[in-house]
Amino acid sequence: MGRNDNKTTRVPRLFVEQALSEDALVSGDANQANYLKNVMRLKQGQAVLLFNGCDGEWRATIENAAKKTCDLRCVEQVRPQGPAPQLIYVFAPLKHARLDYMVQKATEMGAGVLQPVLTQRTSVSRVNLDRMKANAIEAAEQCEMDTVPEVRSPEKLERLLESWPKDRPLVYCDELAPRGSPVAQLKAISDEPGGVLIGPEGGFSPEERQLLSSKPFVVPISLGPRIMRADTAAVAALAVVQATLGDWNSSR
Repeated sequence: MGRNDNKTTRVPRLFVEQALSEDALVSGDANQANYLKNVMRLKQGQAVLLFNGCDGEWRATIENAAKKTCDLRCVEQVRPQGPAPQLIYVFAPLKHARLDYMVQKATEMGAGVLQPVLTQRTSVSRVNLDRMKANAIEAAEQCEMDTVPEVRSPEKLERLLESWPKDRPLVYCDELAPRGSPVAQLKAISDEPGGVLIGPEGGFSPEERQLLSSKPFVVPISLGPRIMRADTAAVAALAVVQATLGDWNSSR
């Protein structure tokens, strides 16, 4: 159960692109106006929480909620801006609802960048980046996050590996990796991982596996004896990486 499951007391949170400061007037778009007026049934003077990923979280009040816009006045900062997550989640795109789910969960699990990767067996070659960003924003709003992951355009695996920072480990979830505890495998990494790579439903081709194994910054791990769907593997991999090496681990 999350912190905001009591809907009778929940203050709506909105991500906005505009700068936030004391007494700043922020204009919401038509979707946000509809959400505040018709879904939440808020009226003039009631509170809304705003964040933009760089100015912290602000309490604002509704000055006007029309059909296609809403005016929100910043009153006070309620939370300073925290550091943006640095973890890059690299994944082969999925179809529609499963991609929506994966983007939402990766956002909740602390991914700072969402990077689609095109492989030889990727079944979806076109990605709706606007839809991905909308799902990431919705997850950040609901889960009290103060940043939204950067959504990047799809890149071919070869090019991604070519440009990858050589000092940042890329954790590669490989169903053919030697069986063993992923926690133990990850503890061999001295630095925080730069990213987590999840392949397509059909797995990587032999040529791609050879390419991955040739890169010294790629760290293969096993997720156990069961073959997982890509969206399930995403949650499992991000959870074990964050708990072992990431921002869930207070000892790092």
